[in-house]
Amino acid sequence: MSKKKKSSKAADKVNETPVVTALRQVVASKYALLGQTHICHWNVRGPAFFSLHLAFEQQYTELFAAVDEVAERVRALGSLAPGGLSTLATMAGIDEIEEDADATRMVKHLIKANRKLLKDLGAARDAAGAAGDSESEDLMIGRIQIHEKTAWMLESFLEGSS
Repeated sequence: MSKKKKSSKAADKVNETPVVTALRQVVASKYALLGQTHICHWNVRGPAFFSLHLAFEQQYTELFAAVDEVAERVRALGSLAPGGLSTLATMAGIDEIEEDADATRMVKHLIKANRKLLKDLGAARDAAGAAGDSESEDLMIGRIQIHEKTAWMLESFLEGSS
């Protein structure tokens, strides 16, 4: 008599293709970046308060819609989007910003997080291209363009500062 390994119902519904795995990683990283950007929005202070407060708000608002779009693509491919804050944080691998970080530290942190997300987006784009999934590939290309622009804008903010 053999024992059949029990698996969770959620695990049974995760379509483990390279594209889905990469898109699930993008969801986790985007969600982590969303949370980090929101913390920066809430806690920024100093001479650049108004400009950064508004910039961070624009960024987390855009991220909220974007993470939903990628999660829905995961669902359209027959899998489940990852969930649970601890699961998302573990998957993302993005360090948390200190609540009392100064504005410069916040910007540097968000640049690093955007750069990490860009790597995940590139991996998902490549997996989709290899699989012939033009829709996912196109979605990732669009997201890459947005995060390259965000990183450039944040880096530009730091120009001339020590």
